Amino acid sequence: MIVLNHGLSRPSVLPYRLPRHRRNLFSASRSCRIFIIMIPDLEIPLLRTFVAVVETGSITLAGKQVGRTQPAITHQIQRLERSLGKPLFQSDRRHLTLTREGEMLLGYARTLLGLNDEIRGRFEAPDIAGHVRLGVPDLYAAFLLPSVLSGFSRAYPQVEIELRCSRSVNLHAALQHEEIDIALMTRQPEFGKGFVVREEPLVWVAAREYAVAAEGALPLALLPVGSVYRQYALDALGQVGRPWCVAAVSDSIAGLQAAVYAGLAVSAFPLCAVGPHVRRLGRADGLPELPNLEIVLQRKPSGIAAAAEHLAEYMVAGIGNIGR
Repeated sequence: MIVLNHGLSRPSVLPYRLPRHRRNLFSASRSCRIFIIMIPDLEIPLLRTFVAVVETGSITLAGKQVGRTQPAITHQIQRLERSLGKPLFQSDRRHLTLTREGEMLLGYARTLLGLNDEIRGRFEAPDIAGHVRLGVPDLYAAFLLPSVLSGFSRAYPQVEIELRCSRSVNLHAALQHEEIDIALMTRQPEFGKGFVVREEPLVWVAAREYAVAAEGALPLALLPVGSVYRQYALDALGQVGRPWCVAAVSDSIAGLQAAVYAGLAVSAFPLCAVGPHVRRLGRADGLPELPNLEIVLQRKPSGIAAAAEHLAEYMVAGIGNIGR
């Protein structure tokens, strides 16, 4: 017999006969029965509530996020647990600690919700087509754009994106001359207003085996004059009286990475660009803290077409959540 558990108080029971070629395995007992527990299809609203509870750490806050009352949230979690036949939270619900099964479900739930939302977005989206000229520094193109552009291309397959990678100061000039439609840039005072998409910590980095000398000039790998990374790094060192010297200058993040990986110098990277080949430096290494960067999105002065506007909105929604 196969037991079909649909999350009800009593499971439904259906008869099952083994295929003829397997019946001889049970000749010793013709009354043998097989019991298979069938978990029902999981409901998206229950998974969304579960993820909201985990991410907010509160049933009350989760209720506000998904638009349900506190008792309704509790009931949904209980329904999900009954469907799976496993507890998802420890018995002390005040602290909302996940069980091993709850931790396992969380990753799957986020994946399913992401696919569900992407499908909905694709079918809800109007038919948008066109050509968009997007400007972005190579660092952000490498570390922030891939997942966002991948999702956008699936949602809007008829939009062609022309990508221009350059320093923020060059992109700002290109915007003013309307050579590009939108740009993702590091905010600088002369840029004026722009929508802040993300705040990103700026951190000191060096090769993993690099030892920072307590005395002497600190060798630096920097972007050219005019870079806000460069200015923040030099201002911070000047405030604590730490001597420095420029060991390498590069117009791209790839050049700075090469200098750092080779152990030639210390540099300042946005946190999103810190990979396994470098280590972060800080006060323990005698270096001052660096300020956060503001990553902004700007449009060309005369306005942009629908395809560019959809890309801009998609980037604002997606980039702010990367790695959070």
